[in-house]
Amino acid sequence: MNSYMLLVPLVLQIFIALFSSNPAIAANSKLFREYIGAEGKGVTFSDVPINSKVDFHFILSFAIDYKISSLPPSPTNGDFRVYWDKENLSPSHISSIKTHHPNVKVAMSLGGDTINDEHVYFNPETVNSWVRNAIHSITEISRKYNFDGIDIDYEHFHADPDTFAECIGRLLLFLKQNGVVSFASIAPYNNDSVQPHYLALWRKFGHLIDYVNFQFYAYDKGTNISQFLKYFDEQSSNYRGGKVLVSFGTDGSGGLSPENGFFKACRRLQHWGKLHGIFVWSADDSKKAGFRYEKLSQTLLARST
Repeated sequence: MNSYMLLVPLVLQIFIALFSSNPAIAANSKLFREYIGAEGKGVTFSDVPINSKVDFHFILSFAIDYKISSLPPSPTNGDFRVYWDKENLSPSHISSIKTHHPNVKVAMSLGGDTINDEHVYFNPETVNSWVRNAIHSITEISRKYNFDGIDIDYEHFHADPDTFAECIGRLLLFLKQNGVVSFASIAPYNNDSVQPHYLALWRKFGHLIDYVNFQFYAYDKGTNISQFLKYFDEQSSNYRGGKVLVSFGTDGSGGLSPENGFFKACRRLQHWGKLHGIFVWSADDSKKAGFRYEKLSQTLLARST
């Protein structure tokens, strides 16, 4: 066998290794996600611009295991009720937006920050009773609305991290194994009373979590590009192996804003093959400005390779 014939398979192996390990090929995504419906501002699915070249997820906010018939609102141990704008974000509206935009999927988010200006706490009576109630109520809501996915966004806790992990993990396991939802995400942020709960969930049930909607807008206002990229690396390490999405808020919250370099940072991540997607809080706040930054986000993502 001559030397040319020996070199061919060697060159082929090198070529395959280079391109299969290139993160820019493997990791960039066209995923855009937006929370909608939490603030009762009358925003509709059709208000939001949808680029046909991205994967678009609406996330309805929120389903909460609280009742508001009592004052103050009180927890219901996993019995979830719908608190998003039901008039403008109904099952028929979901059916319509999916029909007109085949690239759209819709999820619901559990928990949130407050209800009637009172904090929403994750507050199970027992693991088994909370899981049982949550499976029943979430399955019922999911089938009524024809949801594709679920998002976990508890931000206050009357339970330890292991209890949170066990309750949420068992709920996600049931929902996925039984085809109630096809994807799941979590929405942590950098806070000593919040992160331990989500990290415990990630360690035990990370294989069930498709996306990490990390709330980068919870960092200080005035965050610059280098700080943002440092935070992204830190959280990617915390949720190792996960698809950590970058984010900004249109409600005046903190983090790296679109005006101060968010999209420049995204292009760097895209160049490095680390842009797993972008999400925005929230459509309710973006409506008044005509969804300018949603359009820019989707244009950037549509160019991902």
